[in-house]
Amino acid sequence: MPITETEPQTQLLKMEEAPEPVTLRKCQIIVIDGLDKGKKLTLHKTTTSLGKREDNDFVLADKTVSRNHLEIEYTADCFLLKDLGSTNGTLLNGNRVKEAYLAPGDVIKLGNSRIEFRAFDEKVKIEPSANTSYGYLVGQSLKMRQIFGILERIAGTNATVVVEGETGTGKDLVARSIHEQSARRSRPFVVFDCSAVAPNLIESELFGHERGAFTGAVRSRRGAFEEAHGGTIFLDEIGELTLDLQPKLLRALEQREVRRVGANNPVPIDVRVICATNKNLKKEIGAGRFREDLYYRLSVVKISIPPLRDRPDDIPPLVEKILRDGKFNRKPDGGLRVARVEDEALKVLKRYQWPGNVRELVNVLERATSFVDKDTIHRNHLEFVFQELDRDEERTEKLAVNRDLPFKEAKQKVLEVFEKDYLLDLLRRNNHNLSKAAREAKIDRKHIRNLLKRYGIPTKEE
Repeated sequence: MPITETEPQTQLLKMEEAPEPVTLRKCQIIVIDGLDKGKKLTLHKTTTSLGKREDNDFVLADKTVSRNHLEIEYTADCFLLKDLGSTNGTLLNGNRVKEAYLAPGDVIKLGNSRIEFRAFDEKVKIEPSANTSYGYLVGQSLKMRQIFGILERIAGTNATVVVEGETGTGKDLVARSIHEQSARRSRPFVVFDCSAVAPNLIESELFGHERGAFTGAVRSRRGAFEEAHGGTIFLDEIGELTLDLQPKLLRALEQREVRRVGANNPVPIDVRVICATNKNLKKEIGAGRFREDLYYRLSVVKISIPPLRDRPDDIPPLVEKILRDGKFNRKPDGGLRVARVEDEALKVLKRYQWPGNVRELVNVLERATSFVDKDTIHRNHLEFVFQELDRDEERTEKLAVNRDLPFKEAKQKVLEVFEKDYLLDLLRRNNHNLSKAAREAKIDRKHIRNLLKRYGIPTKEE
C-alpha cells in the first residue's frame, strides 16, 4: 500500500545537507601530577591496564608505581577500577580502594602520580543508513536515516541512551526499537514514567520496598529496576525526576544495585537504561533542577528526534505505516478500511505544522478514517478533521457562558456546542450508521440528518 504523490515534481531539488555530527560520550584518563604529567588516554577497550611495565596500555615512568598496578574495566556502561594487588595501593579521591566505580572528576593516586578520570562529548559523523525504517520507526528524510545509522551502531551495546524530542515524536518507539534489536530482546522491557507517579511513591516504584517500610506496605514488592533485570528499563520524562531522588538513581547506575525502601541489603541488577525527555537537560542543569553528574552518567549516547514539521518527506511512509498497523483501520474480517490517501490529501498533511507531531498524525488519520465511505481518504475528510481539531482547542472557551449576551442567545451558543459534540460521538459509536444512531439517541433519523447538515458534519451516505 505505497503512499506516494503521482503528479510530476516541479520544484527544484535541493542539494542534500551533510550529515549532522552526533554527540557521543567518551572517557579518558590524564596524569595531572607526576613524572608523566599531561599524558592521557581515551578509554575504548574492555580492559585498560596501568603500571610501569611496558606491556600495559598506560605505561607510567613513576618508579613508585607497581609493574601491574591497576586496571579499568568497561562493563555494562560503567568504568570499574580494580587494584591488582599493588605494593603501595590505590587511592580514589583520597580513600584506599580495591574496587570502585569511576565518575567524571575522580582522582586516582598510584605511587606519586595522580590521574584524573574525565568525560567529554565527542562529535562523530555517522553516515545516514541506507534503510528507511528501523524497528518501529520509519522515515526517508536525511535526519531520520542518520538516526537509524546511530541506532544500528549502538543497539547491540549496553550503552545508556538519552532520547530528546518534543512530545509526540515517538521517543518511546526509539527505546522499544533499541531493545528489540539488542541481545536483551527476549528479556523484559519495563517502562517507568517519572511524571506519572506521585513524588512520595517514586522511590518505592523504582527500587521496590519491604513489608512494613511505610504505611500501606503490607507485603514486599519489587521495583521497576528489579522487574527489568536482564532487560531494558525505559525512564520516560527523566527531567521530571525530583532532585532528592537523582543521587539514588545515580548510585544505582554506578553500583549496578538497588536498595529497596526499608531494606538493609542491596539487590544486584543487570539492566540497560534508556531515558527520554522533552526538556533540554543542559538548561535544567543550569537552572539547578538536574544534577550534572547524573546527566553525564546517562547521556553516553544522546539522540535528538526532530519534530515532524521539520521532516515532511517522512509523512508518506508514516501514513502508510499508521494505516497498515492501526487497529482503528481494521474491518471485522481483518482487512483495511482505508487503503490509500489521495495526492491532494497528502499535500494537506505535508503542509500542516503538526504541533503534536506523529501522535497528532495518528489522531488525524483515525478521525479521517471514520468518515471514509469507500477506501480512500480525500482532502475534504482532512479539512473537516482539522476544523474539528481547531474547535477542540477552543471548546473550553466556547462552553463558557458569555454573560454579555441576552439569556436566549447565550443558551443557544452553549447548546450548539453540545449538539455538535454529541452528534460526532454518536456517529463514531455507531460507525456512521444513521439508523442505529437514531435508535440509540431515540430521535427521528430525518432529524439527525438535518442536524448533521446544519453543522456541516459529513456522512458516509453523501
